[in-house]
Amino acid sequence: MSASTSAPRGATHEPKPSILKQPTAVWAIAFACVVAFMGIGLVDPILPAIAESLKASPTQTELLFTSYLAVTGVAMFFTSWVSSRLGAKRTLLIGLALIVLFALLAATSGDVWSVIGFRAGWGLGNALFISTALATIVGAAAGGTASAIILYEAALGLGIAIGPLIGGLLGSVSWRGPFFGVTTLMAIAFIAIVLFLKGDAMEKPTPTKLSAPFRALGRPALGALAATALFYNIGFFVLLAYTPYPLGFGALGIGFTFFGWGVGLAITSVWVAPLLTARLRRTTVLRIALPLLALDLVAAAAVVGTPAALVVCVVVGGLVLGVLNTVLTECVMEATDLPRSVASSAYSGVRFLGGAVAPPVATLLADTIAPSAAYVFAAVSVALAFVVVVAARKALRRVDDGPEPARVEAEAIGAGEAL
Repeated sequence: MSASTSAPRGATHEPKPSILKQPTAVWAIAFACVVAFMGIGLVDPILPAIAESLKASPTQTELLFTSYLAVTGVAMFFTSWVSSRLGAKRTLLIGLALIVLFALLAATSGDVWSVIGFRAGWGLGNALFISTALATIVGAAAGGTASAIILYEAALGLGIAIGPLIGGLLGSVSWRGPFFGVTTLMAIAFIAIVLFLKGDAMEKPTPTKLSAPFRALGRPALGALAATALFYNIGFFVLLAYTPYPLGFGALGIGFTFFGWGVGLAITSVWVAPLLTARLRRTTVLRIALPLLALDLVAAAAVVGTPAALVVCVVVGGLVLGVLNTVLTECVMEATDLPRSVASSAYSGVRFLGGAVAPPVATLLADTIAPSAAYVFAAVSVALAFVVVVAARKALRRVDDGPEPARVEAEAIGAGEAL
């Protein structure tokens, strides 16, 4: 009997796809992604230290997240217009250069409002880099879209895991240390992109209209996913940005807590999410994971006065967030026939605006009502994300219109196993 008849239909003898077998340019972008995502959690362990050193209130220090995320979110709507005219490489380099500049300025600041302002400039660079990096990795990575998204989410998880740890280690010496650390690492990433990403080898972008991301949100599927991410990201950033205060740990304790959170996020985004989406529809995974995250936040509200129990809630939250991040990103890439850069810009813009709202609202609720109120607010927001997914099931039919092709399943599972 021949191999063609003995093998399962559609099977091939091609080696299992691996996200480790990528062009050098993809690894250069992935490294820069790790550092960029480090910037999100980097300030987490030093929030109490900044508040003490710069005589700032908890709500003021939470604005370090808000200014960064708000500018990132607004700028995201315009990054596809910029990158389609300048090209991916130039846009990535401009973004990295802005991050280096504003991280350095934040490190040398003498008052909290200056740091807040420079974090806003950092957010602009972050927007230019992140939205372009996702589209570039998806377009350049070997192994197809599934492998590319897993690689991107692995960089996200690794960056979010390492960010608080480095922030805690450097922040235990000085609150300025983490900012100098990002400056150095992003400068290295800038050099790596210059050397390894060949602009002339990339497809010439087709200019998009300035209004393209806004019109993209009019697509029912993408609009529903953006609304889901808006509410979900509130839960994400309450857990990340507010938790250092009720924990009551020093910089190292907070750093190690969120290192565990980030490791959990990375593990489930790379290994668990592909296994789930190979067996279940993407929207089914969302309908399972979102209530689990809401329950975890309710548990955090109940144990907010017990640091050890709160640490457990943080780590469990990271495990669920890893699945949600990967599945939502896959949904966005498959939801429409729009250019990936446009879909990414529209979705990410709304998503980051949700994150910008969360930290100051959480501290205000904690101050005026009780510390547990911050987590109740987060749980309600995640529950609203669940409601959006359920209500938009018809619009989201495209993202899981029948089981995934066998080849896509193999790519997803193989890439996760190979990491």
